Order: sequence, then structure tokens, then C-alpha cells
Amino acid sequence: MTEGPAEPPAPPPEQPPATDDPQLAASQQPGEIGEPQLATPPAPTDLLRIGDKMVPPGSAVRIDLPVARLFTGGWLSLPVTALQGARPGPRLWLDAAIHGDELNGMEIIRRVLAVLDPARLAGAVIAVPVVNVFGFVQQTRYLPDRRDLNRSFPGSARGSMAARLARLFIEQIVAKCGYGIDLHTGSQHRTNLPQIRAHLADPETRRIAEAFAAPMMYTAAEIPGSLRAAARRRGVHLLVYEAGEPLRFDEAGIRAGVDGVLRVLAALGMWEAPEGPPPPRSFEAEEAAWVRARRSGIFHHSAKLGEPVKRHQQLGYITPPWGNETTPVKAPFEGIVIGFTSNPLVYRGDALLHVARAARAPSRPARV
Repeated sequence: MTEGPAEPPAPPPEQPPATDDPQLAASQQPGEIGEPQLATPPAPTDLLRIGDKMVPPGSAVRIDLPVARLFTGGWLSLPVTALQGARPGPRLWLDAAIHGDELNGMEIIRRVLAVLDPARLAGAVIAVPVVNVFGFVQQTRYLPDRRDLNRSFPGSARGSMAARLARLFIEQIVAKCGYGIDLHTGSQHRTNLPQIRAHLADPETRRIAEAFAAPMMYTAAEIPGSLRAAARRRGVHLLVYEAGEPLRFDEAGIRAGVDGVLRVLAALGMWEAPEGPPPPRSFEAEEAAWVRARRSGIFHHSAKLGEPVKRHQQLGYITPPWGNETTPVKAPFEGIVIGFTSNPLVYRGDALLHVARAARAPSRPARV
């Protein structure tokens, strides 16, 4: 398979309005390509500055980071809300809508910000509810050039639109934090059980993943160009939270996300611990696999998210649009259902159901 003709050389980067922020100015130097050299997260006591705004202790500041000039001549900006606590502590960022059609995370961040009070916060929370502002406006996963932002990190000052946005996010958000929570949903008509994906072999990352207490957690393979891969190379402890499907609010997934974020803040000593008994432990998976269609047709499934299944258990079947011929769809191994397609029209080879194998024998269904 060929990749097609090479793209023409990128023009010199267009400069946004002038700023006196030295970090933002450094990110705009012509010819600078590759990952920013700010690999060590700043000390929690350092002054917090994003773009051209300082965030004083005990305050919340709204910042608009210029991303690109529109056809109309105006600027499209990245909306950021930064909360600097009255006491020193870690810095954590929250982001959502890296894929523009994934909305649950935006609502999770809105609800978390409604709870947090900078006067009672230790450290800083930097919230970016919509990262892919281009895709969000168009209600699509991608940017206008059809690139996937979550395959474009750490970005480039002279690259594509996706690369430049990724670079801005790395320099202005990731480089200032030691922790992050990246909020997602399923893609392409797929819905996900609320789950954490993280590098669980790292003790501190595992600790905050267990504090989040999503119904399921596992170490998914890192994808080159993803925010998770770029953050781990910088020594940042990052959780990826997946719940629900694109362009839909999933109330259970949103509530689990809000509660999980607040528990992580409590585990880091940034916020008071929530009242009540501790949540059940997450179901931990050692691997996950998609069950794919053996034929084209209409997919009927009976499995539910979080449902435990046995090896070779029938989870559904495929039929033609007419007649009674059926092709069974079976589980590849014992585990739980963590995702499925909500589109019944399938081609041979399409992903139908996502099944996770337990790191230990499941004693109960995962919580939904």
C-alpha cells in the first residue's frame, strides 16, 4: 500500500497576537521541530503561568490560547480554566474532546469545576474541556485536514494543523503538570464500559488508577503519537478514562468520571476525601480483544456492558436482511464485555464486541 504523494512543504508558522509569555514565545520560534525540551514537571511551588496570564494562589483564571486564524481573519482559541490552590501541592490537568465528537469528558470537567474551590485546593488543576476545537464545532472526530489529533503528539511548530495544536497543548498544559487525566468515549458508533487505561506497571500511576476506581482498568498498548505516549516519555502520570459513545451523554459514565477525578485529587492530597464508604475495587484486565464479524449482515447482540462471559459463550448473531440464516458471535475467552458497536449494519471484519480477560478470576460483574 502506498502512502500517496508527499505533502508540499509547510509554510512558515503564522504568529498569533504578541505575548510576553517566554514559554509561549519559545514555542513559536521558526524552524523548531520535535518535542519541547521541558521534560521535567515543574516544582509545585513554581508560579503558574499559562499563555500571557498568571494564576495567583487561591484563584481561578480563564485563559484563551490562540490556536489558528480562521478564514474570516479572527482567531480560534483553546479554552483553559486554571485553578491555583491557596496551598502548594501537585499539578494535574484534565482534558476532553481531543476527538471533537467525544462529549462525556467535557461534562465531567464542567461538573468537577463546579465543585472545586481554589481556597480549599492544594496545588493546581488545569482544565481544558475541549482540546480539538475544530472537530468540536463540526461535531466530528478529526481536524479539518482529517488528521487524528491523538496521533499527532508531541507535535511540531511547523507541521500540520494537528501537529501545531498538539505542540501548543504539550508546551502550555502538559509541561506544567506532573499528573493528567485524559477523558474519552468510544469511537465510530462504539460504546465503552467506564474504564481506565494506563501504564499500571508504574507504582504511582497504579496508585491513582486504583483511587479513581473505575469499573475496569488495564494496561492498553501505547499508540505512537498519542497523548498518553508523549506524557509517559515526560515522566507524567496519566490516566485515560473511556466511557460511553460519541455525540451522546452517558449519565452513568459521567457520574463515574466525576467521582473518579475527585478521588484522584483526594489521593494526591489536593482535595478533601469524599464522604462515605470506599468504592469497590476495579476489575483489572490483563488483555482485551475485539470480536470481529465473520460475515457481512445485520448484527444482533444480547451482551451487556460489564457482563461476565465464558469462553465460546454466544454473545449475539449476524443475519442477512431477509431469511432466517444466522451466524453466531462468540466470546474468544472468559472475561467481561467492555465495549460493543451500536451500529447493527456490519461488514465482514468489523469490530463487534470488546472482551477483556481478567488478571484474576472475576468474582462479580464489573460495575456499570
